[in-house]
This record gives sequence, C-alpha cells and structure tokens, in this order.
Amino acid sequence: MMLDNVSSLAKPLVLVVEDEAPLLTMLRYNLEKQGFRVEEAADGQEALTRISEQQPDLVLLDWMLPVMSGIEVCRQIRRKPATRDLPVIMVTARTEDQDAVRGLNTGADDYITKPFNIDALLARMRALLRRSSPVPVKGLLTFHDISMDLASHRVTRNDRRLHLGPTEFRLLEFFMQHPRRVFSREELLDAVWGPDIHVEPRTVDVHIRRLRKSINGPDELDVVRTVRTAGYALDTEVL
Repeated sequence: MMLDNVSSLAKPLVLVVEDEAPLLTMLRYNLEKQGFRVEEAADGQEALTRISEQQPDLVLLDWMLPVMSGIEVCRQIRRKPATRDLPVIMVTARTEDQDAVRGLNTGADDYITKPFNIDALLARMRALLRRSSPVPVKGLLTFHDISMDLASHRVTRNDRRLHLGPTEFRLLEFFMQHPRRVFSREELLDAVWGPDIHVEPRTVDVHIRRLRKSINGPDELDVVRTVRTAGYALDTEVL
C-alpha cells in the first residue's frame, strides 16, 4: 500500500518526541512527504499528555528528553492497558550494546541510533506498522494450552488473556505456525522483522525474553525452548 495515495484519515499518525528543533523539522518534513500525519512533543510529559488525548499509530521516542526521559515514557506507555501494545521506536545517540538492550527491555519495539538514515528509519516504521496492524486473515492457531485468534488479535493461555506487544505477537504467531521447529536468530529476523530490515541478532534475544515473560504464568510450562548454538523453538519438550 502506497502511503501517498491513502486519504488523510487513513494515514498513520506518528508522534515524534524530540527536543532538537532542527531534527524535529527534518522528521516532520520527511514523514509528511511519505504520507504520515505527524504530531510533536518536546518533552516526556508532553508526550504522555498527547498520547492520552489522541493515541498515535506509532511513537518515535528520543531517549534524552527534558522533564522525563524516553526510557520512563516508554515504561509508562507499557504500564497502561490502553497503550501497552502501542508501537515504539527509540531514537538515541547512545551506541553501546547495553544501552540498546536497556531500551528494548524497557518496552521499545525497535531502536535506531543517531545520526540515522531517513530511509532506514522509514523502512523500520513501515515494518513495525505492518506487524502491529490487525491480521486480515481469520483463523485460530493453537499449541499446547495457548490459543491465538488472528481475527480478534487475541491470545489466551488456560483461559487467561495474554497481553503481547506487536513484535511478540508476530513472533508467537510465527512459532505457532511452525511448532517444534528450531529457528536461528537470523531466520527469525527474516520472518518476523523482514529481510530488508537491519536489526541486530541480539534484538531477537530481548524479544524472546519478553515473550516468555508475557506467556508464562506461575507453574506453567515454558514452551519457548532455547537450543544452544542453534536458536529457538516452540516446544513442550524439556531438555
């Protein structure tokens, strides 16, 4: 779907949370040129206010913000039932591996470091929006005691509603479509993130941990199996 040809109401709404005016101007220009609607926030508290007033389809969230950091904004987004599935891309000047992992662990779906290529950012945004959109094909996937309704975008385990972020939903959907098969990190990146998106393999590990935390309750079997040196599988076999 070409974003330029859709009506204004159908255009995805992006909230850009950034306190650097030149970067904010550049992002607005490029996003609107590509068919997005853009709202702005210059600090973390303003971002949360704008999200509560009109929930966007995606948030571009700078890490270093006045009043409230992007990390804390992301935490608060994930705490609220109304926004826990809201796609968030963290934009940061921090390039250390542990910083990227911290951002993902806080709840961001993806991250990109400054300075960044605008085409790469747009590709990540489109990929995340595709993954977070309701699945158009109706169907029910089941594995062990987990059920996934693709029509309603609902996942349950033992009649308990599971709350998954968009990336975790796509990851679980892929596993449930291919149960007991072991996939490498690279295969998961191609299948869930897309072959044209550059994401570090460690990103898979972070989202696997988040998936486990979301689907495994007390005394329930961990059905996401780690296969040393090989990857991950959805399996009830305990090694």
